[in-house]
Amino acid sequence: MPDDTLTRTWPTVSVPSDSADGVSGRRRELAGFLRSRRERIAPEQVGLPPASRRRTPGLRREEVATLAGVGVTWYTWLEQGRDINASPQVLDAVARTLLLDPHEREHLFRLADAPDGTGQADCRALPPTAQLLLDQLEPYPACIRNARYDILAYNQAFDALMGPLADLPFEERNSLWRLFTSPTCRAATLDWEEGTRRMVAEYRAAMAEHVAEPAWKCLVSRLTEASPEFAELWQRHEVASPENLTKRFLHPQVGLLKLNYTHLWLGQRLGTRMTTYTPADEQTDARLRELHELHERSTASPPA
Repeated sequence: MPDDTLTRTWPTVSVPSDSADGVSGRRRELAGFLRSRRERIAPEQVGLPPASRRRTPGLRREEVATLAGVGVTWYTWLEQGRDINASPQVLDAVARTLLLDPHEREHLFRLADAPDGTGQADCRALPPTAQLLLDQLEPYPACIRNARYDILAYNQAFDALMGPLADLPFEERNSLWRLFTSPTCRAATLDWEEGTRRMVAEYRAAMAEHVAEPAWKCLVSRLTEASPEFAELWQRHEVASPENLTKRFLHPQVGLLKLNYTHLWLGQRLGTRMTTYTPADEQTDARLRELHELHERSTASPPA
């Protein structure tokens, strides 16, 4: 028996079928893919002491298992191409530990024949009407996020306010990550200390329902490594629930913006919500319209 008591993912007996060769080939491909990704990562990239006297490059299997929060035997069997099942949550932890980019992550889930259960799947699950609604709110900024603060969809006004977002990898398209690691976002958010304190408290409260999920723990680890301010706030153990309040932004093109933000819940259980930013005064309304026009001109295609 594998020693994976945390994941509850156990080996299963192979049942011969007409597609057995295809399944076996996919498992071999998965095994080779995991080995290649593991061997390219230096220990210091994931917070471990620098390598010394290692017979093979990269991380050891037991290090990947420990960082991902799964059993060593289970991960070894997965990398050996054995016939075991892997849940989306466990694959998510492995993907983050191996620092997979979005294309590699998608490849991992295809090889494991498992659905992607993280925010990227949430993006694909949003109905087309969600983006249509966001666009109809122009020139007011609006976005859709899940409880982990992953930005799933947004309109041009939000991109002009907090972007640009389109070229960012998915794991960086996260409001918490942006506020703590983007100098541009930090400079634009006038009440940064109070705002980040509240967001961290909201994240900790929401995490109570997801405390065993690797994706939530991984974001905390990444932020703790990237930002001493986040690490200090996280250690306070403060909790808060989302509220409709007012934020102040200093945009480099149009100046001071005072915005009332409102949460509209799309999926209370999953924490998916649309957040709209409406002007708190007439001056902000005029400046939002000016910003929208500037953004439209900057993104418009040149005449043929």
